[in-house]
Amino acid sequence: MQVSIACTEQNLRSRSSEDCLCGPRPGSGPKVRAALVPRPPAPAGALRESTGRGTGMKYRNLGKSGLRVSCLGLGTWVTFGSQISDETAEDVLTVAYEHGVNLFDTAEVYAAGKAERTLGNILKSKGWRRSSYIITTKIFWGGQAETERGLSRKHIIEEIVRAMTYVINQGLALYWGTSRWGAAEIMEAYSMARQFNLIPPVCEQVEHHLFQREKVEMQLPELYHKIGVGSVTWSPLACGLITSKYDGRDPDMCRATIKGYQWLKDKVQSEDDKKQQAKVMDLLPTAQQLGCTVAQLAIAWCLRSEGVSSVLLGVSSAEQLMEHLGALEVLSQLTPQTMMEIDGLLGNKSHSKK
Repeated sequence: MQVSIACTEQNLRSRSSEDCLCGPRPGSGPKVRAALVPRPPAPAGALRESTGRGTGMKYRNLGKSGLRVSCLGLGTWVTFGSQISDETAEDVLTVAYEHGVNLFDTAEVYAAGKAERTLGNILKSKGWRRSSYIITTKIFWGGQAETERGLSRKHIIEEIVRAMTYVINQGLALYWGTSRWGAAEIMEAYSMARQFNLIPPVCEQVEHHLFQREKVEMQLPELYHKIGVGSVTWSPLACGLITSKYDGRDPDMCRATIKGYQWLKDKVQSEDDKKQQAKVMDLLPTAQQLGCTVAQLAIAWCLRSEGVSSVLLGVSSAEQLMEHLGALEVLSQLTPQTMMEIDGLLGNKSHSKK
């Protein structure tokens, strides 16, 4: 389990060994108490959505909180501080921001901390209004020592919900969520928050793509309707599988060739993944009929899922990002009939066990 923190306070500082990514440490400056302000409930079964001026980006509430996030966010896993240069990272971040992306995701463990530092340095140099973008980061695999990992009292001050409430009350973040938690664990956290007058999580970060469906389709919608927890999903292209770039070859820049990602190379060469690659090829006619790429179709498909607030994109170039942002134009074309056709081709639609 990991914990995600949405950092939206006004003062971002580049992270070093002594600096937090999202503002001053306790005692190093004025403390701001942030409160969650409830809003009128959205219509049942739908997320409120609006389109950004001049960008075409669509915005949704993060769960049932009042925080508005772009429905496509930018992730930094594998890329920032590792696969791509800092110059390319700046290009990608700039293009994302200029096209309405306001959600940037990172984690303390990405590239052994380099991803956080790279993101912080770029944002500091850009001088964008701090209120115009949102940073989410994750904690768990933080350091080498046993006391630097996990969500223990030593690592995070108190048990998770109390600790996140403390972080928010100190002005270090405005919202918190979970990452890779089970539905029962999220509900337990929510119940504890309500029982002890603490702040509950507003989102769960979860892997979701054409071949990883059950949790987002069968478990999280109930949490969204009952307690307002939304979904921020990652890996919409299944680490590149859905782009068909692993069809019997290893391109120089694909993730399966990066040092430390042998597990991914083994995965894409497995029999199960070869079957999935065949299904990706079956989707080509549907994508061509819609006038888009398979990648754009897959990303738009993720956005159709109930309760999904934002889908995180992982890209290695500004050109790739522009292609993926094109998924927004495909979203309106995914009619119920088209979704049924896709389900028929995949043959893996989730069904209730009741």
